Amino acid sequence: MSADTPASTRLPIRLKLFHGLGSVAYGVKDNGFSTFLLIFYSQVVGLDASLVSLALMFALLADAFVDPLIGYFSDRTYTRWGRRHPWLYIAPIPLGFAWMLLWSPPEDHSHIFAYLVVVAVLVRTLVSCCEVPSQSLVAELTSDYDERTALVRFRFLFAWGGGLLVFFLANTVFLRPDATHEFGQLNPAGYWLYGLCGAIIMAVTVLISALGQHRRIAHLPATKPEPGSPKRLFAEIWESLRHPAALILLGASLIAISSTQMTFTISNFLYLYVWRFSDGAFAALPWLLMVSVLASFVLVQPLHHRFGKKRVAVVCGVISTIFWVVPFALFLSGHWPAAGTGFSSNLLMGFILISNVNAVMVMISAQSMLADVVEASQVETGRRTEGVFAAGWMFVQKCATAVGIGLTGLLISLSGLPSKAVPGQVAPEVVDRLVLSYSVIVIVATILSTWIFSRFPINRADHEARLAALAVAEASSEATGLQ
Repeated sequence: MSADTPASTRLPIRLKLFHGLGSVAYGVKDNGFSTFLLIFYSQVVGLDASLVSLALMFALLADAFVDPLIGYFSDRTYTRWGRRHPWLYIAPIPLGFAWMLLWSPPEDHSHIFAYLVVVAVLVRTLVSCCEVPSQSLVAELTSDYDERTALVRFRFLFAWGGGLLVFFLANTVFLRPDATHEFGQLNPAGYWLYGLCGAIIMAVTVLISALGQHRRIAHLPATKPEPGSPKRLFAEIWESLRHPAALILLGASLIAISSTQMTFTISNFLYLYVWRFSDGAFAALPWLLMVSVLASFVLVQPLHHRFGKKRVAVVCGVISTIFWVVPFALFLSGHWPAAGTGFSSNLLMGFILISNVNAVMVMISAQSMLADVVEASQVETGRRTEGVFAAGWMFVQKCATAVGIGLTGLLISLSGLPSKAVPGQVAPEVVDRLVLSYSVIVIVATILSTWIFSRFPINRADHEARLAALAVAEASSEATGLQ
């Protein structure tokens, strides 16, 4: 918390914890889609990696229509439980069931592609019904520049915590080697338990988060929305999302998150076939990542207060990429220790730690910056559309997930990695081709995203001046209404 934040604007820590808890469901979903979905459906179920990517692209097309609608209707929900809470109470249980279906495909694989498309669309839609209203509360709960960062960092802490919890359980409890499967990640027996565990965590955390915030925000909105029409619906969504600051931020985030999601998606392939992680290394990885998230949680708000959100996003993006790519460069040049050894794995984890601390701070910065666009848009349109912007962010995240998975599937196919390949028995030229093409994409994505982030036009002074102007306008409107 910034020392300059007035006590009257600070939110109770209890409220921040309950609010952050709501993002656990997204973290569990993100871990599944980004880390295990491609390897499960391609290497375990047997569906071609490119078809898995295509299925998720079809799901993304559905999101193109669904996410903005959820944001719009969330903004216009008018109940005694407020605008967001009805969504947070209704969606979690169906989401849990849909998540279980994703990891329990039918034994008859004749229609497995269609099955994956339908269930992926259902999961993504229900995640949006939880996450868009929850994210929208950041701008509703506070207009303070630093307190918004505080809320967002709690969201990231819980999202990563939820994702890493199921990641740890998957690698240590559910996905274990047996007599017929040398590598646990290729053992189909544990994936339904992974799905069941994730489903329970998703449903319970969203419901507890909603209950914990109920007293603060579940009340009849001050203004009843005017009747809408389909034409007005899309006009208002477009008017909000075309704001220059929103376009810059969402564009930069799309590239940055796509690169990050590709890294998550390809990570198991890299750890298995390039770095040849042992079971111990896989078990230690979630704890390492959690340490990195805790470090970013501690560092990001003081850095925002000292340097501003935009500068933190730009500098941390560059640092993250440098520390992530250097091991691959040393591997390709023959200067990295022998893969599979303890020294190799421990050294790599040191680079991963520094890289991920900075990568998480980039994403916290970007989402906190998005909350500041709400007032900039309100000045121009006269409407507060937190839900629309949250939907825009969710859509970018989902686009990025699909792009990341799509690029990973393409890279794996082009590299020549065979289906059900055995680690340590893959031709060196295949591994080198995969590493080189992946590293080039990461570097290019960083150059583009950091340049676009540097164009973001809102800083602390702009935000506070805009809040003051809105306060004056609101006071003037109230005075006119009393006359």
